[in-house]
Amino acid sequence: MPGPLQGYTVIEACQMVAGPLAGTQLADLGADVIKIETPLGGDRMRYLGTRKKDISAVWAMVNRGKRSVVVDLQKPEGVTLLKRLVAQADVFVQNFRNGVVERLGIDEPALRAVNQSLIYTSVSGFGSSGPYVDQKSYDYVIQALTGFAGVQADPETSMPALFRTIVVDKVTAYTATQGVMAALLARERGLAGGQHVRLSMIDAAIAFLWPDGMMQHLFTDSDGVTPGPHIAEGYVVRATKSGHIALMTLSERQFPGICRAIGREDLLNDERFNTLAARERNVEEVTGLIGDALALMDGTTAVDRLHSFDVPCALINVPGRVHLDPQVMHNEIVVEHVRPHVGAIREPRPALNMGATPLSFGRHAPRLDEHTDEVFRELGLTDAELTDLRGRGIIGRRSA
Repeated sequence: MPGPLQGYTVIEACQMVAGPLAGTQLADLGADVIKIETPLGGDRMRYLGTRKKDISAVWAMVNRGKRSVVVDLQKPEGVTLLKRLVAQADVFVQNFRNGVVERLGIDEPALRAVNQSLIYTSVSGFGSSGPYVDQKSYDYVIQALTGFAGVQADPETSMPALFRTIVVDKVTAYTATQGVMAALLARERGLAGGQHVRLSMIDAAIAFLWPDGMMQHLFTDSDGVTPGPHIAEGYVVRATKSGHIALMTLSERQFPGICRAIGREDLLNDERFNTLAARERNVEEVTGLIGDALALMDGTTAVDRLHSFDVPCALINVPGRVHLDPQVMHNEIVVEHVRPHVGAIREPRPALNMGATPLSFGRHAPRLDEHTDEVFRELGLTDAELTDLRGRGIIGRRSA
């Protein structure tokens, strides 16, 4: 059965992660995603980090499901070819730096002229104006500006810390996908025709972090506000004799179970800890006592005892064993299979389970220039025309 976006065509002119991952999300949903790449090397993510041949692991995940078309947009004939693709597409996604699409002649008015119903999607770091608009915007930069690094600060030293994953890039991609889907739905329902979907990484990061990360800064009038601990204070890792445990300690319902599981029932009658308010006042002390008890226990034994008292917790899986977790294996979310160009790989399937329009892996992550001729033949270009365009450097990869 086809995915829910089968029949929709997306033209993606993006590099790195925030834009390309949105394209992959749409490909996972069934859209035909055509990735436009530059002749000299294509998307830089092809070559960053662990890689096999000319395909990096990050590239393989962030760009699966697409077709790679190489067009030189610095040349007018290349722009003309792009417009021919866009004329038959539903969505165009770009994450060029500000001013580039206007200079190339592929800004919204230019593409709207060839496709009135186009969903034109712009993903940027900071938006289209403002004091930072000309700065480069990488994930770690946005983490620093939006509170992510501050929320991750070490509770003892107050040293800020970055999430060691491109969390902002990914949440921006998911938000962009949401925007594209909403725009397509509005178009289908006749509420709007083609429209411009704009999204910046800084906006996506703020919106994502605010509900919990900025909980102490929601109320601007302090009158009547009862202070409470930040949720981050409970997010601590506790060591055992074998591994580490994720466990929170303050809940009124869970605290008795924790005490019984670690053999410290005496804490239940200690006036420093026998109410939630008391534990909040003495959070460092109660956390230390629980940590001391867990440090004497085997990790698996501790988790089993905690679960026997209905206390939510988990052993922390090291990255190389996540796919072996019993629940992960049961859900069959991680699949081992063979992909063209790279061979055997391990990757998660699309996370959504849809009954009537199931999602699938779709195409492999393409090699640079893999589908250029295929896509332009679908536009009606002849082999002679393709040979001529390649010969003049309008299409196809080339060496520096």
